Amino acid sequence: MSGMCEGRVCIVTGAGRGIGREHALMLASEGAKIVVNDLGGAVDGTGGDLSPAEQVVQEIKGMGGEAISNGDNVADWEGAQRLVNQAVETFGTLDVVVNNAGILRDRMLTNMTEAEWDAVINVHLKGTFAPARWAAAYWRDKAKAGEQVDARIINTTSVSGIYGNPGQTNYGAAKAGIASFTVIAARELKRYGVTVNAIAPGALTRMTEGLSGMAQQTEEEREMMNPRWIAPICTWLASPLSSDVTGRVFEASGRVLGIAEGWHRGPTADPIDDPKNIDGVVRGLLAKARRNADMNGADTDL
Repeated sequence: MSGMCEGRVCIVTGAGRGIGREHALMLASEGAKIVVNDLGGAVDGTGGDLSPAEQVVQEIKGMGGEAISNGDNVADWEGAQRLVNQAVETFGTLDVVVNNAGILRDRMLTNMTEAEWDAVINVHLKGTFAPARWAAAYWRDKAKAGEQVDARIINTTSVSGIYGNPGQTNYGAAKAGIASFTVIAARELKRYGVTVNAIAPGALTRMTEGLSGMAQQTEEEREMMNPRWIAPICTWLASPLSSDVTGRVFEASGRVLGIAEGWHRGPTADPIDDPKNIDGVVRGLLAKARRNADMNGADTDL
């Protein structure tokens, strides 16, 4: 029986380890041809080594699949273009871009440096924009030429961005930006046959193993945080089955599969032109409004 992604050509960024590796392997197991992109740097983005990407390629080939490696920096404009071009030149087309590459440079706001801010925003936000932009232009041209397009952009956001986590103003801001980018790009690209969705994963990887509480997890808890739990929703989103789903943010882990609901207008009042009258009205609105969510998506005091 053919896989649900049979013959589809997929780019997966940051696919040498962790969540990206699981995406690449499951997509390949369902018949996709994979471009395994990974710069091979450390968690903070420094350094580079193509061997993790090449190892995943060999795993895919060992299971009878087709894959090639790519070591371009996805936050580099020309590098992102080369990545998209390599997929098309090697496999004849491109159907899916999974933007998964990322780094961490956590720091409380009062101590964060400009370099720590810039590096994280660059890799996550520009590293999502650049491959998506070149892929979108490719699909737009195909659609305008009269070709049938059934393409996907699958971005990686985070509960740190959509709900908020102390110590990650840079990472959270980038991930919140990716969630908004997803909704806007979905509206823009629908006319060309392209869907755009995002996944907020919960997994134990190189990037999260140092976070508070991770070291104290039981074996059962660690299994629930295995990155393989994220790959099924990614694979489904990459498949033709999801062609009517766009502009959504999915939460995925070994604990939950859910949809994160975006900003909605809450309680309202008539406009007020005198600041002396604001306090009572706003406090009344706050009493009716739903509170912000914590990292589990549940109401919290802040």
